[in-house]
Amino acid sequence: MTIKLVNSSAWKYTALAVFLFSASLFISCEKEIKLNLSTGDPALVVEGQIETGLPPFVMITKTFGFFSKVDLATLEGSFVHDALVTITDGSILDTLREYTLDSSGVKFSFYSIDTATLSNAILQGEVDKNYTLSISYGGKTYQATTKIPNVIPVDSFYADTVLPFRFPNTPTDAVALYINVKDPDTIGNYIRYYTKRNDEPYYPVDVVTAEDFGANGTYLRKIGIGFGYPRSVPDSSASVYPIKGDSITLKWCAIDKQVYDFWRTYSFAINVVGNPFASPTNIPSNFSNGALGVWAGYGSSTIAIQEYR
Repeated sequence: MTIKLVNSSAWKYTALAVFLFSASLFISCEKEIKLNLSTGDPALVVEGQIETGLPPFVMITKTFGFFSKVDLATLEGSFVHDALVTITDGSILDTLREYTLDSSGVKFSFYSIDTATLSNAILQGEVDKNYTLSISYGGKTYQATTKIPNVIPVDSFYADTVLPFRFPNTPTDAVALYINVKDPDTIGNYIRYYTKRNDEPYYPVDVVTAEDFGANGTYLRKIGIGFGYPRSVPDSSASVYPIKGDSITLKWCAIDKQVYDFWRTYSFAINVVGNPFASPTNIPSNFSNGALGVWAGYGSSTIAIQEYR
């Protein structure tokens, strides 16, 4: 038996009816799914450091939920108070004291040497020493050990008007920063460096290994150095370089491998935020018992360019 449609309009109506009937079958099978996303228990987050010639500085916070409201009250409430924090170099054991500062209406807390008991304190970091940090809080103890390594000396630090690249809005008086340095003849040398302009704070730029510079034992000239401070301009690409007239200081720090691994993966994770093709990154910590963050020793040296013109 042959069924013949009289005209194209009839065919269209028949096709539409079949489509609507099929769609109704799918709609009738829909089911609402509710996901209960557990926030989990807060984890301890530590950012601690001890640097050549400086006392230890330890900031302890707790994580909060991904969907939590983030405001000043939330940030202030994340600081961990009344923890037992100790540091030892193997011969001296020192208990750190908690301090709270109010900066422009925002309170933040940290732990450092107790100025009331300086006679028994580890006053400042020393090169080639290991320092173990211990934190007791909430019935748990967290520990990490770091070393202050010898820093690779920078032979010279200077600026040049010849830029490796230029943005359309790069200032005409911008300068690029360079160092001359000898690459050690040993492997396993790790660096984190900072730059600052005039009287402003140091801003971190990068972590590198000495092997990034070239062959072991080679004297290397004109190694490019980044600049970590974004100037207050509409387009931040203009702040890649400092400008003539700035007093520029480089802080050049030796770190151990665990500290290097932390900052390298941390920097990678920050740079790929928002990239849908990036792989998830687990940032390593040198703390025991599940604490996040890093306890870092820095063998530091500074070198400055005074008012390059």
